[in-house]
Amino acid sequence: MPDAPARRRRPRTALLAAAATAALVSGLLTWPAAHRADAAPAVFAHPGVTVSQGQLDFARTKVNAGAQPWKGAYDQMMASKYASLTRTAKPRATVECGSYSNPNNGCTDEREDAIAAYTDALAWYITRDDRYAKKSIELMDAWSAVIKDHTNSNAPLQTGWAGSSWPKAAEIIKYTYTGTWANSGRFATMLRNVYLPEVINGSNSNGNWELSMMEAAVGISVFLEDRTSYDKAMAKFRTRTAAYVYLASDGDLPKTVPSQNLDTKAKIVSYWQGQSTFVTGLTQETCRDFTHTGYGISAISHIAETSRIQGADLYGTDVGERLRQALGFQSKYQLGEAVPSSLCGGSLTLGLGPVTEVGYNALHNRLGIAMTNTQRLTEQNRPSGSNNLFVAWETLTHGDNPS
Repeated sequence: MPDAPARRRRPRTALLAAAATAALVSGLLTWPAAHRADAAPAVFAHPGVTVSQGQLDFARTKVNAGAQPWKGAYDQMMASKYASLTRTAKPRATVECGSYSNPNNGCTDEREDAIAAYTDALAWYITRDDRYAKKSIELMDAWSAVIKDHTNSNAPLQTGWAGSSWPKAAEIIKYTYTGTWANSGRFATMLRNVYLPEVINGSNSNGNWELSMMEAAVGISVFLEDRTSYDKAMAKFRTRTAAYVYLASDGDLPKTVPSQNLDTKAKIVSYWQGQSTFVTGLTQETCRDFTHTGYGISAISHIAETSRIQGADLYGTDVGERLRQALGFQSKYQLGEAVPSSLCGGSLTLGLGPVTEVGYNALHNRLGIAMTNTQRLTEQNRPSGSNNLFVAWETLTHGDNPS
């Protein structure tokens, strides 16, 4: 079974909130536009993209105390190629990425330089060794001085992946580094002119595309303090998340994104990789493979975490419920549970990736929800590393982190 919530007595206010959430999930209630739960904050919190100041402080304290699993996660990060102080950036004016990165003209270089910038920012925060901050700045400056465009069929996804890592690095450096970053304005211009236009309008491809693109758009909006783009990205995120993870409360068929015109059961089944039996926790890409499903789940958790840091906790809405169920459903099969014939013809392509820490920490540790399958998989995979695309070091930053 998918992960189930723990049974416990809740106060009347919690019951009322739960009833409101249920009404939102079922479509019986909508938030007035002026009071949307996911609206941009009046004042943005910094650092505020996926990782907060409190979370950074917690991780730093645990690493310095030699506590596990954080010290092991930190050691793993520092031993990786991304933490190398001899790394040389490989920027280019045009990054060209075809389907499955063929051609790959700068695609891997861009993604990995962005992850390295974030890795160095984390290393700076924990060690206070300014060589790491300077290396992070060097990587960000190298790209902001050169890049102008992303081209070919995978351009939107590539921009989403790299654009998810850059603002995480920039937020830590801009708001915690005690030295100077003279070209921070140029970096902001790069995000505004090169990255944001490529992702902000979304995608009608497989759902992980739009979810990753909205992760980038939300993170960039926080760094730029762009409330309009933040609201637009969050609205697309809410619609896509509802159309990516199925809940029984959705009805006989999954929800859809209106622009995709999936107006018949046959179209929906085709879009859901041929799956015609819908069960809670199934995602639009489960029957494709778990790796792409993991990309979608990770982006959902990252955006929910950023929203929480910015003052609007989406974990208590249908976003949290869909994330919980998606994690539980995929985790049990990743752990080896037998696959019924009604699910993807009885055969799954596994490989979920290091994507469970953020959602598990938020839902289990903060909200007290029992998540047996997700807990087992998360702890089994610690310390979780990087998928070399847009996920990195989440045992270090979010593992059992109460902040």
